[in-house]
Amino acid sequence: MKRLSIIIAFLIGLFQFASASVTKAEADKDYQENKFADAIEKYEAILASEGESADIYYNLGNSYYKNKNIAKAVLNYERALLMNPGDADIRFNLEMARSKTVDQVTPTSEVFIVTWVKSLTNCMSESGWGVTAIIAFLLLLAGLALYIFGNRIVFKKIGFIAAIIFLVVAVCANFFASEQKDELLNRTGAIVMSPSITVKSTPNESGTDLFVLHEGTKVYIEDNSMKGWKEIRLEDGKKGWLPVSAIEVI
Repeated sequence: MKRLSIIIAFLIGLFQFASASVTKAEADKDYQENKFADAIEKYEAILASEGESADIYYNLGNSYYKNKNIAKAVLNYERALLMNPGDADIRFNLEMARSKTVDQVTPTSEVFIVTWVKSLTNCMSESGWGVTAIIAFLLLLAGLALYIFGNRIVFKKIGFIAAIIFLVVAVCANFFASEQKDELLNRTGAIVMSPSITVKSTPNESGTDLFVLHEGTKVYIEDNSMKGWKEIRLEDGKKGWLPVSAIEVI
């Protein structure tokens, strides 16, 4: 009986996998045939059944862009980039979609080293940095072995220097992987989905009007404590409160 249950569960899983593959093929076909609404429906269904995927988010973003829904396109490009930050195509399409939005926000300037570290962190995904850390650790062990067991002074020097270099690489790769994982688990970025929304000074409709945002604009959630409202921050440093219904978390 137990064996039969295992076989049935396996067959169900195999059927679901096959169905998802066909659905993706159909979604790709719809996109190629300019049936963007149908492609959107199928890509959304894949995400609902199979979970997150940078590739599906990217295709979904393309479909929304072609269907003239810029806010949804930006949202899905951002989600794709969050999962695969080193992909140049995702980044290019995201910037193209953001250029179509009304609000062109200029980010506040950062110290050069902070910008450089962020760029380095985002050149690979969490898994990419994880693999780099493992490889660097193995090479570190190889360098230590060469240093300890080398029968010539030149080999010992090479092993020592290599061990130091790969130690630094392993530590940095682990740090970058941790940063990427934290961004995936604790998502603070969000996209304005309302065509036009007024940012308030307090978390209620009676608050003072601060400024107006339009769909597709990226914001960062600063405060989650108020029911029905989020305190948000723009990339230029402006802050205020928006109703939850006006934004969607990346």
